[in-house]
Amino acid sequence: MKTTKLLFLLLFTTVLSANYSNCDFKNDDYEDICNKVVKHGVSYEYANRFLLSYFKTQKFDEVSWKYLQPSKLKYHREQEKKANNVLVRYVPKMVQNLEKYKKVYDYAEKKYGVDREIIAAILLKETKLGRIKPTHDAFIVFNTMVVRSNNPQTKREKWLLNMGKTNMAAIIEHCYKKGVTPEQCTLPSSYAGAVGIPQFMPNSFGYTDAYKTKVADLTKMQDAILSVAKFLHKKAKYTTLIEWNKMPDIPLIESQWYAFDFENKDASFAYEKSRNGKVYKCFSKGKKELAYMREYVLKIMRYNNSSNYALGVLRLAYDAHQALKNQSKGKQ
Repeated sequence: MKTTKLLFLLLFTTVLSANYSNCDFKNDDYEDICNKVVKHGVSYEYANRFLLSYFKTQKFDEVSWKYLQPSKLKYHREQEKKANNVLVRYVPKMVQNLEKYKKVYDYAEKKYGVDREIIAAILLKETKLGRIKPTHDAFIVFNTMVVRSNNPQTKREKWLLNMGKTNMAAIIEHCYKKGVTPEQCTLPSSYAGAVGIPQFMPNSFGYTDAYKTKVADLTKMQDAILSVAKFLHKKAKYTTLIEWNKMPDIPLIESQWYAFDFENKDASFAYEKSRNGKVYKCFSKGKKELAYMREYVLKIMRYNNSSNYALGVLRLAYDAHQALKNQSKGKQ
C-alpha cells in the first residue's frame, strides 16, 4: 500500500513539474478544450495540469450522469407543476428577502431594469433563496458528460458532449483568472453542473455581476441578485419593469395553462416553433389578452427554457408583488 501511494505521489509530482507547450492529448475532446482556453489567455501549463489532474479528470459523478438520463429529465419536467404549487407557500420568505436586501434590489432595478420580484422568484425556484446547498463538483459533472458521451451518435449525445466541453473550458478559464490551482478549483454545483444561489452554468459566468466588489461570488445573495438581473438584461433584453396592472389574472391563467399542457403533447405557453423547426401547440397564440404576459414569459424562458418554470416564476413574483403592495398599504 505504501509503495502504491509513493508511486502515485511521484507520478503526480512529475505531472506538476512538467513543462507544457502544446495541447497534445490522447483524448481529442481534451485537446479541443485545451486549445480553446489557451486561445482565451490560459497558459499551456495550467490547461495541461488541469486536464491531467487525477482529482479533476479521473473522477466521475455517476449520480449526476444517472439524473441526466432522458427518463429522469422527463420526470423532473413533470414535477415542475407540483414544485410551483409547493413554492407558493414560500412567498413570505421572498418578501423577507426583498426587504432584507432592499438596497441591492433597488440597485439591480435601476441598473438593469429587471423587476425585483422576478429576481427573487428565480432565486426561490433555483435554491429556495440559497437554502438548498449543492453537493456535486461542477467540473467533475461536466467531465463525466464528456467522457461518457465520447464518440456521440445521437443528437442528445452530441448536445451533452458540447455542453460538457464548453463548461469545462469555462471553469478552467474562471479558475485561471482567480489564480487558484486545479485542485483548489472546486465549484459546488447541482447534478447538472449549475453553480451558486442563482444556479448559473459556468459558460454563463460572463453574465455575473458583483455588488461593491470586483469579482462576483454566486454563493453571496447580493451577487446572486445582481447576476440574475444582468443575465436577463443582457440575454433576454429585459429592460422595462412590469406594469402589473396590465397583467391578466396570473393564478387563473397558470391553472388554465396546466390543463392545456396536460391535454396537448408538445405544448408551449409562448413558442409556436423551436429554433430547430419543431412545431408547438402554443397556448397564447392569437390571445390578445395574453400578449403582455407572453412578452415577459419569453424573457424568463431565456433563463430556463420551460413554460412551467417561467409561469411558476411569474406567479411567485406576482404574489410577492401583491404582498409587498398590501404591506405598504398597511403602513400608511
